[in-house]
Amino acid sequence: MQLIITPEGQVRCIYAEDIDLAAIGRLQISRGSFVEPNAAGQWIVDLSPVQGPRLGPFAQRSAALQSEVDWLEQHWLTPSP
Repeated sequence: MQLIITPEGQVRCIYAEDIDLAAIGRLQISRGSFVEPNAAGQWIVDLSPVQGPRLGPFAQRSAALQSEVDWLEQHWLTPSP
């Protein structure tokens, strides 16, 4: 689990239960994406909550979830230089 601390002291991360984030301070949790099945039973990742693309379709939900995390880590979690 990556924790990114901004110069203002805010912490960003992709939520997981690896550590108790409430120990850091007050939480503000927001949705980064939706991973949903389509009519064909394939999985689509919709990253519109963070102004991202739609990814997929994926045959397995686990592949969609990994793609979601990969995209969020590369494009949302770490600030641009």
